[in-house]
Amino acid sequence: MSIESTLEQVSAIRQALSDPAMLIGSRAALTGGTEAPAAGEALGGGEAPVAATAAQASSPASFAAALAQASAGYAGPSAAAVPQLGYPQASGIAGMDGSAGIIGLSGTSLSGSVEGPGARIVAIAESQLGQTEQPPGSNESPAITQYRTATEGAVPGAPWCAYFASWVARQAGEPLGAQGQGLGDVSGIWSWAQSTGRAIPNGPGVVPKPGDLIVFGDEHVGIVRDVLPSGQIQTIEGNYENKVAANVRSPTEASGYVEMS
Repeated sequence: MSIESTLEQVSAIRQALSDPAMLIGSRAALTGGTEAPAAGEALGGGEAPVAATAAQASSPASFAAALAQASAGYAGPSAAAVPQLGYPQASGIAGMDGSAGIIGLSGTSLSGSVEGPGARIVAIAESQLGQTEQPPGSNESPAITQYRTATEGAVPGAPWCAYFASWVARQAGEPLGAQGQGLGDVSGIWSWAQSTGRAIPNGPGVVPKPGDLIVFGDEHVGIVRDVLPSGQIQTIEGNYENKVAANVRSPTEASGYVEMS
């Protein structure tokens, strides 16, 4: 190839570099509009860019020198212009270490986010759901032993629904009994409620509040969890089927309620 031909090729390359749109257009036509490889890279099975093919075949060294000279001063984007992607630093999850949240058997305090005596009573009772007698029918377990600590004179192995209610109330800051000593039988809870104006006999139109105690004669006591739109009472009850259990009671089952808030 003559010098004139080489100079014509170099001139064509300089013109393409001075007008990037021209270069992009020719390459887009070659590749179907997708991003084309940089100059000198293979296209598919090794096809080189059209503008460089003839010069490379005749004089690779002179072409490389001419290309370097023609492209002098053209620089890609600096590293500072490329946005840096990252992720925010992970933070700890409150309560995962047991230092916050619902009270446990260790006697740690209830989270301050639970406000009001009724709400605290419900939250504490909910934290004990699933605690069971060990073995079933024994009225004993490590948890039940802890419940008895809220009632003076508690008897090991005795029915424990009132012990559970006394423990929950004490943990919520609303202890049962004239001196806050806890009450170990249902009749004692009802008598205390009557003497303090907390007793609400059940009847038409009576709707308890979450956290109130629900009383079944002298036999059983639980905690009101919520009142459903149907009027049924959701409860949490200790010593129900040998465990702390969630239950649903009809509006007429209870003999009365003990107001706790």
